[in-house]
Amino acid sequence: MSIRTIITQDQTGLELVQFAERTAERLVKEGLTRSQIRNIFTEVRKIEALWKIDQNKALRRLVMLKPKLYYQAARQRHVQGLQDVLSEAIDYVAEAEDTKEKKERTMRFQRFMELFEAILAYHRSKGGRN
Repeated sequence: MSIRTIITQDQTGLELVQFAERTAERLVKEGLTRSQIRNIFTEVRKIEALWKIDQNKALRRLVMLKPKLYYQAARQRHVQGLQDVLSEAIDYVAEAEDTKEKKERTMRFQRFMELFEAILAYHRSKGGRN
């Protein structure tokens, strides 16, 4: 199961849920805190709100999140695993940019959001510390 499959082909969401659970378990073991993940999630929620208003600006902001993730991972090594997953998922959302149909890009962004939400939920349930 790959992030590409989850973002582009996972019709039922089953692979997304399984991947998110395994990822969250790994992130908890690596020491990622709830506040670290929530800080990134807050920015992603802002991008989601912008997506409904101006998809092109939101996509640019999403892509610009990648350098911020790299910076956070360099400062706090516990963020590295999350940075790896989210950066790859962002790439698959962005690669739909050349697609003429905005529906495809929007579907990929929605799956990105579902993935991040699931990771956040499982992180908390698996004992992610504050």
